[in-house]
Amino acid sequence: MITKDAVIKALSNVEEPDLGKDLVTLNMVHDIAIDGKNVSFSVILTTPACPLKDMIEKACVNAIKMLVDKEAIVKVNMTSKTTSNRKDRKDILPGVKNIIAVVSGKGGVGKSTVSVNLALGLAQQGARVGLLDADIHGPSIPMMLGIRDQRPMMTDVNGKGMIVPIERYGIKTMSIGLLIDEKQAVIWRGPQASSALRQFVSDVFWEDLDYLVIDMPPGTGDIHLTLVQTVPVTGAVVVSTPQAVAAADARKAVVMLKQPQINVPVLGIVENMAYFTPAELPENKYYIFGKGGARQMAEQFELPFLGEIPLVQSIREGGDSGIPAMLDDEQVSHKAFSELAGAVARSVSIRNAELAPTEIVEIRS
Repeated sequence: MITKDAVIKALSNVEEPDLGKDLVTLNMVHDIAIDGKNVSFSVILTTPACPLKDMIEKACVNAIKMLVDKEAIVKVNMTSKTTSNRKDRKDILPGVKNIIAVVSGKGGVGKSTVSVNLALGLAQQGARVGLLDADIHGPSIPMMLGIRDQRPMMTDVNGKGMIVPIERYGIKTMSIGLLIDEKQAVIWRGPQASSALRQFVSDVFWEDLDYLVIDMPPGTGDIHLTLVQTVPVTGAVVVSTPQAVAAADARKAVVMLKQPQINVPVLGIVENMAYFTPAELPENKYYIFGKGGARQMAEQFELPFLGEIPLVQSIREGGDSGIPAMLDDEQVSHKAFSELAGAVARSVSIRNAELAPTEIVEIRS
């Protein structure tokens, strides 16, 4: 006769690979039900974008059949509850569980392309996602999402007028490019740009999100300091290309984030335009910009390497047409960004389990 205790004991042998503990210890097993040979239970993952979901489900089934009853009919309900480790007062972005800054040491490395497709990748795997374009002087998100002609509406929230982000492809987005004429240059000094960023996080009605992806301007300037002083950043994704020059600039971004007075966890490094793959030869890789610069940097700083994004014509075309690569049928680019989303979700879960709580940074001059 199958008992609940036997099921729990068997599942205590199934480990969550990223967190290094078993499912029972992590309190991820719920709603155990037994009816003769029929065994059902829920496994609550730390993110809907968990790339190991299928592997964990299979391990649960095997554990019951091997350790309880080989004739058991096992049904596993794989669900999720995105973890968060915010310990601030939540005056700003109260419904946002995790805030991910996408940064780069220099411009032209495809940071906005990575931000857009990362947000879409997380959303396609079941997460509630927002995308904030914090590149005040060079907003490109409206073009990449095909919303250049749209303007956000206003709504009343507890007596306060709030901007409603525009929804596109299942994500909520906001950009300075949605508020001004695209032919108009944003000629603002640092304090003005910083004020705009603060407004985008405090006066936009983001509602409940698992992840808010923030596309940061290149470099290490005022906007970066304003962000960490305004919201509790869960972690940063650093984008680089393979060239030594780009990797050297990306190192500066990593060093900035690791400064004791900032101390924002780096979720990992992603290498964009890692290699060229022609559409007619999808198995071929041509390393026209060099090879492995970002991977070597990740090893140097002992950071996760989140993956390589290929240089594929469809990625560029998708950004120009407003239909990003994650929505395209082109397999090479879609697979790369989907794996990136899974890797970032994994890094966020590990960060929330193992590192100190997320707080707003106080920088004293």
